[in-house]
Amino acid sequence: VVLELKTVADVALVGFPSAGKSSLVAALSAARPKIADYPFTTLVPNLGVVTAGEVVFTVADVPGLIPGASQGRGLGLEFLRHVERCAVLVHVLDCATMEPGRDPLADLDAIEAELEEYGGLADRPRLVALNKVDVPDARVLAELVRPMLAERGLPTFEISAATHEGLRPLSFAMAEQVVAARAAAPVEPTRIVLTPK
Repeated sequence: VVLELKTVADVALVGFPSAGKSSLVAALSAARPKIADYPFTTLVPNLGVVTAGEVVFTVADVPGLIPGASQGRGLGLEFLRHVERCAVLVHVLDCATMEPGRDPLADLDAIEAELEEYGGLADRPRLVALNKVDVPDARVLAELVRPMLAERGLPTFEISAATHEGLRPLSFAMAEQVVAARAAAPVEPTRIVLTPK
């Protein structure tokens, strides 16, 4: 018998390693995940409880994803197993990366390809967080790609987990999606079990 524990959260933060997912969950909640400037700092999911107005929901910062994750590359399957339990996906895109061949749109396409390959996640609503806009070049890039993301129908937010810029609108957008997902979820019938004395 194999028992597999999956994290249950309302929102999953998805993105490449070092995109700022751990910094974002730390900025949004009281969670204190390990944060460092090297890939795969996050080896296990970190959960944070976020309050936006009257809505309280959980956010999961899960291990970073690389191409081939759906076939088990990197920490891919561990990442994806936790994502499938979440109702809303937030793409955290690094606008300040200096890696060749990397930009927010390429990262988004690579992550979406892995989610599609894994399967069962097409119905999850998506939001996009263009992170690290506290860096001047990153802000310029975010402003450049934002209209392209809007053309794809993706609600997009320019944020900085470091300075907390843009986090309030993002958290309220997450809350709105969580409320909609909860309303659409099937209601479990109440079961009463009577035991004789």
